[in-house]
Amino acid sequence: MEITGHWVLASLGLGAGAVALSMTAAALRARQLGKVAVVDVAWGAGFVVVALLAALLGTVVGDAESWRIWLTTALVAVWGLRLAWHVRSRAIGEHGGAEDPRYAAMLGGSLADVGMATAVRRVFLVQGVAQWFVAVPVMVGAVASSAASGWRYAVVAGVLVWALGLAFETVGDRQLAAYKRLPRETRPQVMDTGLWRYTRHPNYFGDATVWWGIWLVAGLGAGWQVGLATVLCPAVMTFFLVQVTGARLLERTMMQRPGYPAYARRTSMFLPLPPRG
Repeated sequence: MEITGHWVLASLGLGAGAVALSMTAAALRARQLGKVAVVDVAWGAGFVVVALLAALLGTVVGDAESWRIWLTTALVAVWGLRLAWHVRSRAIGEHGGAEDPRYAAMLGGSLADVGMATAVRRVFLVQGVAQWFVAVPVMVGAVASSAASGWRYAVVAGVLVWALGLAFETVGDRQLAAYKRLPRETRPQVMDTGLWRYTRHPNYFGDATVWWGIWLVAGLGAGWQVGLATVLCPAVMTFFLVQVTGARLLERTMMQRPGYPAYARRTSMFLPLPPRG
């Protein structure tokens, strides 16, 4: 495996610029709408831009395996564009026009209460740094060539893991959407069927699994050195989804809803497991 240092720096710098632009655009849109939840759209779409720029750079460099680079780009694009499309209406119109409870908790109030500077510091900057770091395997893998054909097994495994994660996320989102379309007076207190019977957050579990798959393709698929150097990136993505902007933060609001504490006692929070009791 061969990595040229200045190309790695160029790829990382190009990605940082793309993240900065996408988060700046999201912040400007948030100021216009009065809601920082629009950052969720930039979260999915921003990864697509980073992957595309990294692929173009890798193609120019010419040392990396072009088929693996564009496969990585396709995996990121399918996941990121689906996510951005799915959350677009929720980020703007859900909660009666009020802020998403997750971001209200992060801000300590509404955007009007805390001001744009606080929103940039607590949400957009944090999300931007996390987005750049999680995408490091994509950026480095695009300019690294692997001479060991054995690592192609990591690519095959990565595609399978990615597909499992995408299926979990997509099916979970559709099941939840179908539940929300039921009349409020007739539907169960909580969504506890389908994938939601085994995990309280199948969409977040799917997100994390997708990025472990992308790491296998883009990172480990480029050789063990790149894989080892970037293994913390999907781990950070998983940590964010569980502890920072995902499951744990959402649970604070959900635990106040009738029936949810009982659902939580019998259902795994993140990993899909058989219901307890």
